[in-house]
Amino acid sequence: QVQLVESGGGLVQAGGSLRLSCAASGSIFSINALGWYRQAPGKQRELVAGISSGGRTNYADSVKGRFTIGRDNAKNTAYLQMNSLKPEDTAVYYCNANINSGTYSRSYWGQGTQVTVSS
Repeated sequence: QVQLVESGGGLVQAGGSLRLSCAASGSIFSINALGWYRQAPGKQRELVAGISSGGRTNYADSVKGRFTIGRDNAKNTAYLQMNSLKPEDTAVYYCNANINSGTYSRSYWGQGTQVTVSS
């Protein structure tokens, strides 16, 4: 019923920018917390940025000052603006959302979108 779809990934040179989107669809009463995660080859998945229903944000130290997370509740969409990209940002980026379907709340994962930053 509920589906998250990420988009906006691609290949970019170091120092460049990308804007990722995460669109939620299906049986949605409300979306609570949202988060962006990433997983590089040979590494564990890590939290990049999170945003609460009230708009409070938190970031991994490695992306502070470069990445910005946002949300558009009317569109059931989350964003991740990535600036000053570095090769170490290369990873598959995943959206995670805690969604209230009307009966209960649980977290959902998107399929991921590849971000590759060249030197």
